[in-house]
Amino acid sequence: MVKIPNEAITHAGRFHADDVFSAALLKILNSKINIVRRNVIPEGYQGLVFDLCDGGYDHHGDKAIFRDNGVQYASFGLLWKDYGCTLVSEKEAKAFDESFIQPLDFQDNNGGNNLLCRAITQFNPKWDEEYADSDIAFFRAVEFAKYILENEIKSMHSTEHAEKIVLECLKNTEDGIVVLPTGMPWKALLIPEDVYYVVYPSTRGGYNAQAVPVSVDSQQCKKPFPEEWRGKRRELEEVTGLKGLVFCHTQGYLLGAENQEIAVSACKIAMAY
Repeated sequence: MVKIPNEAITHAGRFHADDVFSAALLKILNSKINIVRRNVIPEGYQGLVFDLCDGGYDHHGDKAIFRDNGVQYASFGLLWKDYGCTLVSEKEAKAFDESFIQPLDFQDNNGGNNLLCRAITQFNPKWDEEYADSDIAFFRAVEFAKYILENEIKSMHSTEHAEKIVLECLKNTEDGIVVLPTGMPWKALLIPEDVYYVVYPSTRGGYNAQAVPVSVDSQQCKKPFPEEWRGKRRELEEVTGLKGLVFCHTQGYLLGAENQEIAVSACKIAMAY
């Protein structure tokens, strides 16, 4: 693994998500790095070059590199491929490339309507702005992107931490119900299991019971809460015969209760439907 130098260069002028997120990643990897924007690489330059023709992390011309799924790398993807695993696990780095980076790389290479790419592009000075400085605008966008990246990295660390706890709680599964000590990422681990409801403390007080979806991105649940419960609040106690139920979401995927025992009892009743 090559150490990130203290100097880097990218192209000047109008910027996009690729060069902005590349710069943000480099600043996370090396807080002392000095990034300059020029359209010509100085002779004998020893720093890191990205998104600039003939540079080490460039994807233009005959430097195109493709992933196994056919998505071409842009500069951000190339940097993450080399350095992502220094920030998160290999598993998380791969998942982040698939979910976050590939859509940005795809748009940079092919065009499209990615909303995050558009948000970054809007940092560029407008045509009718007087005294607009493209470099100042670029580094404002980089700070914005860096904030996003840092939060994503924190989230990946949090997911890794949660994995051990969720797997331990899975050992105590009863009647297709898993009880967690607090709210944490669980879907990727529990969806493949014979689990239908997950119970955990609510940040608003009391407990939540959540129906397990059929896949991470799906709104469809394996066993949603009964239709006659949905959208109800006070009436829930009468419908279920359980005191202490607070609400049931109109889509049947979430239920609120005053305590853990009531939440678990509600799940057991729902399992019988």
